[in-house]
Amino acid sequence: MVRREFLKKSMLMAPAALGVNISHLKAASLSEQGLGNIGIQLYTVRDQMKKDVAMTLQKISSIGYKEVEFAGYFGQTPKQIKNYLTDFGLTSPSTHIEIQLIRDYGDQVIESAKAIGHQYIVMAWLDPSERKSIDQYYAHADLFSEFGEKCKVAGLNFAYHNHDFEFQMLDGEIPMDILLERVDPNFVNFELDLYWISKAKVDPVQFIHKNPGRFPLWHVKDMAPSSNMTDVGAGIIDFSAIFAINKIAGLKHYFIERDDPSDSFETAMNSFKGITLLDF
Repeated sequence: MVRREFLKKSMLMAPAALGVNISHLKAASLSEQGLGNIGIQLYTVRDQMKKDVAMTLQKISSIGYKEVEFAGYFGQTPKQIKNYLTDFGLTSPSTHIEIQLIRDYGDQVIESAKAIGHQYIVMAWLDPSERKSIDQYYAHADLFSEFGEKCKVAGLNFAYHNHDFEFQMLDGEIPMDILLERVDPNFVNFELDLYWISKAKVDPVQFIHKNPGRFPLWHVKDMAPSSNMTDVGAGIIDFSAIFAINKIAGLKHYFIERDDPSDSFETAMNSFKGITLLDF
């Protein structure tokens, strides 16, 4: 989409934006409650990021988001990303990476993260080839602790982001339990995805109580009655109950996300409104 068409479309959406302005006030209320700024995982709008990174970040900022989590930089340099964030009044506490980057380009990942201003580097997911046996999880845990220590020395933090497969029995053990038990908690945090843990039929509230202080980052994505993903506030996950124990979790930042939006900007807008309507 060319810039002129993008701006034209943005102007046509102006009436909807009036509703977002009201949400801005409620978003400020969330911050006053110690729940920080509302963030979004940019994987949600990856289709737009592929077209125009700057315009996507500008739109995300105009919706009311204050924080963004990256999932790739779409050909932009760390300096360009940093400038975009400054221009649009955004910060980016964290970024997602793949395990092979940790193995092969760990120093460069850390260097880029520091240049952009990230606080956390997050291991995004494990390819099926990386999770065939429980022994692989033991090896991953050691790798994460080693890389997490390098991040700590550089003034950064490392975290692992879950899906549902970490909660499924493998060789007689639960992979998520192995990760939590084996990594060094001084160097490895966790980003708790509230949809995927619910998809795995594990109660997030009980899980947080069982592992207090381990989850400074959350992904806030909602589940429809069908168990498919939906916009935040349109589903069945009890976010109010989960946010009520944010201090027990050690929550620092949370990011709205949806992997499969039909209209990514509409999802970003709906979910921003949806989270402000929740009773925290």
